[in-house]
Amino acid sequence: MWGGRFADGPSAIMREINASIPFDKRLWRQDIAASRAHVAMLGAQGIVDAADVAAIDQGLAQIASDYETNGPPEDLTLEDIHMTVESRLAELIGPAAGRLHTARSRNDQVATDFRLWVRDAIDAVGAGLAAFQAALLARAEEHAGTIMPGFTHLQVAQPVTLGHHLMAWHAMIGRDRSRFADARARLNRSPLGSAALAGTGFAIDRHATASALGFDGPTANSLDSVSDRDFALDYLMAATQCSLHLSRMAEEFVIWASQPFGFISLPDAYSTGSSIMPQKRNPDAAELVRGHSGRIAGCMVALTMTMKGLPLAYSKDMQDDKPPVFEAHDLLALSIAAMTGMVETTRFVPERMRAAAEAGFSTATDFADWLVREGNIPFREAHHITGRAVKLAESEGIALAALPLEALQAIDPRIDARVFGVLTVDASVASRTSHGGTAPDQVRARIAEARASS
Repeated sequence: MWGGRFADGPSAIMREINASIPFDKRLWRQDIAASRAHVAMLGAQGIVDAADVAAIDQGLAQIASDYETNGPPEDLTLEDIHMTVESRLAELIGPAAGRLHTARSRNDQVATDFRLWVRDAIDAVGAGLAAFQAALLARAEEHAGTIMPGFTHLQVAQPVTLGHHLMAWHAMIGRDRSRFADARARLNRSPLGSAALAGTGFAIDRHATASALGFDGPTANSLDSVSDRDFALDYLMAATQCSLHLSRMAEEFVIWASQPFGFISLPDAYSTGSSIMPQKRNPDAAELVRGHSGRIAGCMVALTMTMKGLPLAYSKDMQDDKPPVFEAHDLLALSIAAMTGMVETTRFVPERMRAAAEAGFSTATDFADWLVREGNIPFREAHHITGRAVKLAESEGIALAALPLEALQAIDPRIDARVFGVLTVDASVASRTSHGGTAPDQVRARIAEARASS
């Protein structure tokens, strides 16, 4: 490719460091699609004659068919997927293949291909997250009334329902989907036709190629077009946030599957055993999802650092833009699939959840709220009274609801027998009827809304 300018070929080291075909071969579908759109436009504009356009398009279709079956070859001397395709095209149709590169550069070519790939990746992630949300909705509906402890600081705080907890995960994933959708909307402009950095003197139609490739239109500035990798960073930022959510969910699965909790029993399909301890059922799938979040965040940092000091327009550093995106996408897709499978197939243990909710004085806030409502006591005073009741119950080794009325009235004479109506976990959960609260009817209402909007 460089014969007109360089007398000697690159050294073996230069070939090794310069070649990107080992990883950018993943762009072959996008590269061929963009090339077919480009040559069709060149023909429509009268820049390349119809016979050559037909030959080029037919040759590209043949290459696509071959690659679909066997994958693209890895020849380091051809450097990248772009030259690999063009070289194969020349073998198939001869010198006419050289007309394909009219009015474009590898700079706008790779920017276009990479945008197309990231767009496809976002669509794939969106579908995976939608399936995950569907699994969460199904299990949340199943357990809309299943009582479990809600935690703060991993200490029992107030009773909630398992359905409510699962719908919290659903809300987190909903925000992830919106971030990916935002990233997709921003990237959906076509750099094709920006050429190396300054545009081209050929009478091309950038709107036509943008439309053919499903973009909303062409990018506005050729310098920015070839040097922009914001779309890749947007993807990695969204992937990082999503992976953090998946990691938090996975952590809860790890905790819930432990014997002290026993809230869930993970299926064999998402567990492993021990090489020495026959009794072990390890939550390895959840732990690996948790671990993948660190690698995905590392990919985001890697590309951020690559881009942080680059002047306009294209620099070869940007060849390293694709490996972190590819790695992050593969890890994220696997993590989403694993979490979806675990949510769908895990057996929840309601009796263990209820026992934990009843064991930690989780209705203390209901006690305080009752004092405010029925005794017209300021909340801070009610908090103090309730704290004394909790201390007494703790010293006696009994639940709040098991304290005798006389003992409660010794703490404060304004307490009467009606207080026992709010001290069960069932009463506590049923009372949380504010919008978005944990009352089963509220949980079911939010599930219905989520289904209607999905």
